[in-house]
Amino acid sequence: MTFLEQIRLLSFGWRDVLEIAIVSYAIYRVLLLLHRSRAVPVLIGIVVILLTYAAAAVLKLTMIAELLRLVYTYGAIALLIIFAPELRIMLAYIGRSPMGRFFRHLGESEVAEEMANAIERLSRSGIGAIVAIERDVPLDNYVHSGSAMQAKVSADLLTTIFTPYSPLHDGAVIIRGDTIVGAGCILPLSQTALLDRSLGTRHRAALGLSEETDAIVVVVSEETSTISAAVQGRLYRNLTPPQVRDMLGGQTPRQIVEQQRLEARA
Repeated sequence: MTFLEQIRLLSFGWRDVLEIAIVSYAIYRVLLLLHRSRAVPVLIGIVVILLTYAAAAVLKLTMIAELLRLVYTYGAIALLIIFAPELRIMLAYIGRSPMGRFFRHLGESEVAEEMANAIERLSRSGIGAIVAIERDVPLDNYVHSGSAMQAKVSADLLTTIFTPYSPLHDGAVIIRGDTIVGAGCILPLSQTALLDRSLGTRHRAALGLSEETDAIVVVVSEETSTISAAVQGRLYRNLTPPQVRDMLGGQTPRQIVEQQRLEARA
């Protein structure tokens, strides 16, 4: 029986379609969580090793194939250690209530308004600040690096947290839904070279978090009072409070940039 004849004998039912759809969606969500994280280069390395093993098996390179087989045998334990943070993130994401995410989206406009108000006050007063808004990828690891909180987002509270010489002013605030869940948090610094000397540690931290997660990170410069936002490893500068509000409300950074160009021409 030929291969084509075997395919003709296969019959797909609704259960097969359902299983394929579920598995495809699960793989998509896992890749989405790992996107722009340090796990991606490791996964690429695993794929390269797997292709090398397949080539060694086809070419009957016995010693290389045996060594790679041992690597995969004992490498599973190493992967559990390497991917421990990502595994915690995935399990936390799976455990979240869909109803909770629904109510989070309902409160986004209110949070965006309070954020814009706070950013405007901080910029006008020349007070530096950095605020990370959690999206799909949980930021629990970074919350634990600071002081945990459970406070409703308000412009007054955000302004108070970043007041100079307050205990929590020197770190980042993390917002989940309509709640401030952490303050004084330490964020990963980006290794990308910053050409502008006016960009300091806050901007590097904002870029670093946006490179590893899908969070929106808003920064107010203490030196220049300018407002910036880091999204997906890119820094958008010279924003206005209304533009920050629109970005948090769902407007894409590309639309913000286009709006800036139109305003500059006018």
